[in-house]
Amino acid sequence: MQSLKVLVIDADAASAELLRACLEKEGYSVVISDDGLDGIEKVWSIKPDIVLLDAVLPRADGWQVCREIRKKSTVPIIFVTSKTEVFDRVLGLELGADDYVIKPFDGKEIVARVKAVCRRTGPKKADDSVKEVHYDGLDIDMSKYELKVRGKTLYTPPKELELLYHLASHPNTVFNRDQLLDDVWGFEYYGGSRTIDVHIKRLRDKLDGVSKEWSLETVWSVGYKFSLAEGAAPQNKEE
Repeated sequence: MQSLKVLVIDADAASAELLRACLEKEGYSVVISDDGLDGIEKVWSIKPDIVLLDAVLPRADGWQVCREIRKKSTVPIIFVTSKTEVFDRVLGLELGADDYVIKPFDGKEIVARVKAVCRRTGPKKADDSVKEVHYDGLDIDMSKYELKVRGKTLYTPPKELELLYHLASHPNTVFNRDQLLDDVWGFEYYGGSRTIDVHIKRLRDKLDGVSKEWSLETVWSVGYKFSLAEGAAPQNKEE
């Protein structure tokens, strides 16, 4: 089986080489870029299976790199950076990153996170191919990882779409943040429940006001639910 290709975009040579050593030991193929603009070009040219991205880079910082990648690609992105503020973590997730790791990092943790993210975002099994849900103005097709709102396809990062599908598949069921982390991110996820809030906010930016039949509702002090109005129900797909 061909090894997964990892693109490390990090201007710190010592950090980049440590990441290379940890990942190549596990059988990954690693390419390193020490520059933001060069890193963007390498994403298009080598088509990596996952990107490990520092926030501090010459010519284009990690935030800019993430924005540019997300304009065209859903390749998994993990920030690996010394930027420790909550604002930075939230920004990284809001820009579409799948995970966020603080330097200095532990090699075993990095490998575990790469495996977890690749497993979550990788190709789905054949028996998952029929996972769809449809409501008024909302169509979610997990076989294509596609979200349509009022018939228009909207770019949606994989984890964001998985969260929406999970909630919409269980209408009027309240999930607390820990449940959503377990059900959507998996037990191997090392981040905090703040991740849920960030993804819900991004989904609401796309979905609020689309229909009066459903909404993403906050249940204060508990969590979130996909709320259906009285009498509303999932719809059959219309070809």
